[in-house]
Amino acid sequence: MAGSVLDDGTVQLPYVYRVTKYDPADRDEHGYYTGSEDTVSDHGEVEASYLQAVAAFAEDTGVEHLAVREPQVPSFAHFGSEPPVDGFGLAGFFPAGPTGFHDGAEVPLDIALELVRAMLRDNGAWCRLEAEGAFAVHVGWDQYLYIGSSRPCEEALARTRALGLFPERLGSSPYEMETDGADVQRPGDDEFWAGLRWAVAACRAGLLEETYAEGASRWHRLTRDSIDTVRAGIAPRARLAVWPDLPPDVDAVIGTLPAEGLVECVWQDKSGRIHSAVADEDEFAELAARLSDAEAAALLPVYADERAPLFTAVMPDDDGVVRARWQTEPTPSDRNWAFLKTLHRGETVTGTVTHIADFGVTFVDIGGFEAMINIPELSWRPFDHPSDVVSVGQEVNAEILDVDPVRERVSLSLKALYEDPMPLLTVQIGQTLVGRVTRLIPFGVFVRMEEVENGFEGLVHNSELADERLENPQFGIQVGDALLVKILDIDTVQRRITLSHRQAVSGL
Repeated sequence: MAGSVLDDGTVQLPYVYRVTKYDPADRDEHGYYTGSEDTVSDHGEVEASYLQAVAAFAEDTGVEHLAVREPQVPSFAHFGSEPPVDGFGLAGFFPAGPTGFHDGAEVPLDIALELVRAMLRDNGAWCRLEAEGAFAVHVGWDQYLYIGSSRPCEEALARTRALGLFPERLGSSPYEMETDGADVQRPGDDEFWAGLRWAVAACRAGLLEETYAEGASRWHRLTRDSIDTVRAGIAPRARLAVWPDLPPDVDAVIGTLPAEGLVECVWQDKSGRIHSAVADEDEFAELAARLSDAEAAALLPVYADERAPLFTAVMPDDDGVVRARWQTEPTPSDRNWAFLKTLHRGETVTGTVTHIADFGVTFVDIGGFEAMINIPELSWRPFDHPSDVVSVGQEVNAEILDVDPVRERVSLSLKALYEDPMPLLTVQIGQTLVGRVTRLIPFGVFVRMEEVENGFEGLVHNSELADERLENPQFGIQVGDALLVKILDIDTVQRRITLSHRQAVSGL
């Protein structure tokens, strides 16, 4: 019997059992246990029975290794029913140390059973243990154990009952991973690191927070030369948050400590090591003393809804696929990244002109993201200022020229949606027409060839204004005058039109 696939792509196992030491007869009408069994581990026979039951189900399923999923350690306080243990009961399980306790870490069954033991004892660390599509072990509060399998595991059920435990069939484990379905999750891929490199070079970013387990983080101060080294040492499937660099004025940072409440302080000492600590008002004096030899420091909010990094990501696996199911809280930059992923060169978008910068660039809101149109892309025809072509509040259609997810830029073109009218004028080379003088310059005059506003202009050089060698060939010519001209040449590449008044007159 195959499991059903959930919306987040995970497989819901068809056989799920709640395994407890509590007799189902000792429950009230609400399902709460009313018996005399202790709700903490006995560190003895019953605990061993739980582990033997897990081993029996794993054997029936054919599983020898399990993967750690969504690992957690307490970040501030331990609220367990048993005293906290140094290292959260993980000592010796992971050769790489605490960072080995990461999402996706694969462990043999004997280590998985020791992790179950640590969770039954409420030592602090917690995780889901799973073999994708085949097996899962989740440890709940008060010695409740949830085992899922792709097989009925009838021998394991019999063995569990023989151990004095009570297996009950459920539809699902209450500790199955639930995601909110958010589609904004940036992978920590090459594109992310390229964006990080650009942000560091532009002095927008300088600090990277690496969360390898819920409640456990490492901090890295970034330079353009250190980014590759930092990337190589990031734990698999870690969550990443990018922050501005640490300010060097440590005294000013200390001066911003609040009157009360929790803060997280990150600082770099004179040896280059990065430290972090969470402190409240009773510990601020000690914290200030620790910062006495700091070269740079920053205070950050502690609570998730107050933390505002620049952008975030989750590290993908070696094949580039993000399999970590935990997600970061999307920042505006993350949402921009997700939106840019929907855009492609050559597409037509509709937006509203939001403002025209002093340097001439026009900004257009396209679905909440501000794209830009450089001056040459506004029109095929000449104009003096972008406001001659567009106005604030105007709705425009434009073609996407480029999408730069690293710098979060989208370049648009208005003129790309229209055929260049200049080549159509080449058929008029040699013809004579009456144009309007638009500008006088030292070496000639510009004449508008077309009646339309902002139409194409051609240059009548001083040598082409009159037959005689006049001291001032422009004498008597004013802006706005009608002038008979002959089209001598149209250069569609340089976008130049050469005109002659002298030849137009002599041809009459």
